[in-house]
Amino acid sequence: MLSSFSSLESGLGLTVVVFLPLVSAIFIFLIPKKQEMLIKLVTLGSALLTFGVSLVVALQFDFNNAGDLQLGTKVTWISSINSNYEIGIDGISLPLLLLSTFISVLAIIYSFEHLPEPKNAKGMMSLILILETGMNGTFVALDLILFFVFFELVLLPMYFMIGIWGDKTVRSVSGLKNDIETRLYASIKFFVFTLFGSAFMLLGFLGLYFRGNRTFSIPELVELGSSGAFTGTFATLVFAVLFLGFAVKVPMWPLHTWLPDAHTAAPTVGSVLLAAILLKLGSYGFVRIALPILPEQAVAWAPSIAVLSAIGIIYGSLACLAQTDLKRLIAFSSVGHMGFVMLGISSLTSIGINAAMIGMVAHGIITGLLFFVSGSMAHTYHTRDMGRLGGNMKLLPKTGAILAFTAMASLGLPGLAGFWGEFMALLGAYNPLPGLNITIFRSSMVAGAIGTVLTAGYLLWMLQRVNLGEPKEEWLDKELHDADNYELVAWIPLVILTVLIGVFPKLIFGATNDAVIALVSKAFGG
Repeated sequence: MLSSFSSLESGLGLTVVVFLPLVSAIFIFLIPKKQEMLIKLVTLGSALLTFGVSLVVALQFDFNNAGDLQLGTKVTWISSINSNYEIGIDGISLPLLLLSTFISVLAIIYSFEHLPEPKNAKGMMSLILILETGMNGTFVALDLILFFVFFELVLLPMYFMIGIWGDKTVRSVSGLKNDIETRLYASIKFFVFTLFGSAFMLLGFLGLYFRGNRTFSIPELVELGSSGAFTGTFATLVFAVLFLGFAVKVPMWPLHTWLPDAHTAAPTVGSVLLAAILLKLGSYGFVRIALPILPEQAVAWAPSIAVLSAIGIIYGSLACLAQTDLKRLIAFSSVGHMGFVMLGISSLTSIGINAAMIGMVAHGIITGLLFFVSGSMAHTYHTRDMGRLGGNMKLLPKTGAILAFTAMASLGLPGLAGFWGEFMALLGAYNPLPGLNITIFRSSMVAGAIGTVLTAGYLLWMLQRVNLGEPKEEWLDKELHDADNYELVAWIPLVILTVLIGVFPKLIFGATNDAVIALVSKAFGG
């Protein structure tokens, strides 16, 4: 049940996972800027320790009761509004928490030798750690105000990453004169869009508070929601504003326009963290808050979400076919992949929501790796224009091989992690929750299936232009360096995970399945 903690309750491990990066970031501010290696080592040590504690939490987790909230605590925080420091994990949040701590470690390792200009280890490393606190906190928060604080905490670090350390190879967009203007434009657009959505989300939280016996506790609100406490026009309006808040973060079409600009302008580690973790905050919000608290409205909105998801899948694929910038192509691909996640969620079935969960993890691993590789290629070639690239397998064989492997995983090749989310999302759409408009869902399923073909098309087209053929003459007389040790240490674990999850999807479903079944049974009786 979502409303109870297990006997393993303590909260200490989760508290360390959330706040150790923040404490470390504060400590880094005290280290002189010139001691760059010390700053990097402290940052890596903090991230490794945080990841280690998250693994201990996973070992303590009782997978036989994955539907229960575990290892949490509830302490009075703001008594005047009955908001508490309430944290815990279940089978839904655990995989995402592990993904967050793991990707943070790899991003820091990559940054050891690939700090973007202007090189400022103190600023970049502290922002990564603050970002990690926001990401980890969002996945364990069980109080709406606490959730909102962590949800918003990620905005400022990413804003500064894009605005200050944006990629110098970025192409200007929207008629802007140069890469500096483009970076500032992208950072402001990211901030305004996400803040706009969050403002509406906060209104929804306040509505639930006043109608829900003056509590911000998510487990308590889930109990009220399952008993029919939120109905009528009020509940419809609350679901609408929550939808806006979460859909911007996913992002769902047509609220996606900030994403390609932000990804294109962001430094490599910024793009990796944005794709691998930050995009999951919105879809996680749907599963953790919107669906279980407002089940009747979820049923009413599900067909619309399915249609928007299907449009996003097709649109993202077609947009990819129109790109000439490698990184922008990968950015648009996220619109399509997150469309599959939301299509699975909209089915309101255990198959569909399980598809969304493994899809989130797989997308984080695969697209994170794609951004790592594309960033390194941009650093080597000083361009991301696919028209100038070609013959990458001959010039940079290790980088080219990993790019080819990751592209195959991204297009959903069976046996690799990307397959399960897409395949099961289509299954969920074929047989949605009884009572939903089956014509809409099966039409969305067909659109999703067409999207998989288009996905294969643009990824194979990208590989043909970038990896295959003969190198252009401009590269033949230049000394190009293939992937270094720091890059390989950051990439190879993601390659291994892509294979392991593809062959043994129970690595994810072993945690998520019981929790998803409990959620669907409680909220929708199915």
